[in-house]
Amino acid sequence: MNLARYCLTNAAPDSDAVALEVVGPGGTALEYWTYRAVEDAVLSIASGLRGFGLSQGDRVLLRLGHTVEFPLLFFGAIAGGCVPVPTSEMLTGPEATSILEDSGAALVLHDGRTPLPAHAPAFFGPEEIGQLMNAPKGNYASTDADDPAFLIYTSGTSGTPKGVLHAQRSGAARRPMYRDWCDLRSSDRLLHAGAFNWTYTLGAGLMDPWANGATSVVYSGPRDPHIWPDLLSRTRATLFAAVPSLYRRILKYGHVTQQSFPNLRHGLTAGEVLPASLYREWTSRTGRQLYEALGMSEISTYISSGPSVPVKPGSPGKPQTGRKVAVLTENVSEAGLAPVGEPGLLAVHRSEPGLMLSYWNRPEETAKAFRGDWFLTGDRARIDQDGYVWYEGRGDDLMNAFGYRVAPEEVESVLLDHPAIQEVAVTETKSGTGVSLITAFVVPTNPDGFDNDDVAKYVAAHLAEYKRPKIYHQIPSLPRTSSGKLKRTDLQLFVPP
Repeated sequence: MNLARYCLTNAAPDSDAVALEVVGPGGTALEYWTYRAVEDAVLSIASGLRGFGLSQGDRVLLRLGHTVEFPLLFFGAIAGGCVPVPTSEMLTGPEATSILEDSGAALVLHDGRTPLPAHAPAFFGPEEIGQLMNAPKGNYASTDADDPAFLIYTSGTSGTPKGVLHAQRSGAARRPMYRDWCDLRSSDRLLHAGAFNWTYTLGAGLMDPWANGATSVVYSGPRDPHIWPDLLSRTRATLFAAVPSLYRRILKYGHVTQQSFPNLRHGLTAGEVLPASLYREWTSRTGRQLYEALGMSEISTYISSGPSVPVKPGSPGKPQTGRKVAVLTENVSEAGLAPVGEPGLLAVHRSEPGLMLSYWNRPEETAKAFRGDWFLTGDRARIDQDGYVWYEGRGDDLMNAFGYRVAPEEVESVLLDHPAIQEVAVTETKSGTGVSLITAFVVPTNPDGFDNDDVAKYVAAHLAEYKRPKIYHQIPSLPRTSSGKLKRTDLQLFVPP
């Protein structure tokens, strides 16, 4: 099994059908790549890397921007049996150096623009990359299902980024998403708003459409929120994938009606929690469904709503067909399943084919991530009587309020229903006496008219006293990673000295 072969041949696509379309500002088409052209480039890159002397399993660090070369080199490395290491173009040189050293990459592929690591064992710039793409076409490497396919580093919202090693089988393991989340068809044109280095984009934006013979639409241009409605219309996108915060900004800054983007069947969202209020506003104003999925770098998405799983606002949905998911008791000594409706630790069975092989070079962390046969996702959740999962926040984000554990997502969900609040994040901060206080960092809808007392009264009607924020800070925007995830630890930077 080879992941690149699976993605490019699973649907036996028409070789002249468009696999990849690159569009610029205004939706102007810049490049078209047919399935034949993509596969030819991928197999040329595969043979070129082998000709350079790389062996199966060698890591290749990608220091590339959001251009067509990224997916071609990513899949080309996998096709040749190498292990690509995608990284964000926003990383600094020292950050890239850290990943290079940890991954032990034998080669760096560089676009001539992104910051480079300090030391590279071997280096290919734009000229050498051009030669790779024009090398004599080779064949797919004979890799097995459990052989390494790609190594991706976590976003590092807390602690040091760590490598997550995925197997060749992880591409085919995405099949439950096709029906239970995306409802993918060969006629679809899927526009993804994320950067290529993110697993959300690599999976939902490339692997899934290609494995179904659909077209992946890639936007290259300014990413101001007001441009997306017109872009969706001009690209004739039938599916759109983005993080919830982008959907929120589109509604605020874009001109959106039920007549907007007429080709769009529905939206897809993951990467952070979708508030029920945002779901209701999107579906009301656009007349289109918005389907959420819950996932992580170690497994991609495994819980979702979709056409076959009706949405319960506030819940990401149910475990996808064939996924073995459970909520375990938080008391390790009990080592059992949490009762229906009771919160616990969300876990995935080790038999799940989409589960990572390991944390790269971290055997102790890999072992600690399991309780028996269950991989602990680090998320807390509960499952209701209908089988829907309700996210209760990250286990390591829990706040301690007067002896009670409080999930910040629960407080944020209430605050987001207040019309004066555009975005919000909640965490603990220390007072001058050392006492921890629940603190809300608010991006107000109207900074000049924001009233702390009015919001506090609203929260008092919806949350127990110990869950309510004791401090409110107005900030211009929430700190986020390059892939759009909230950097909760950076909220402390907004606390006045």
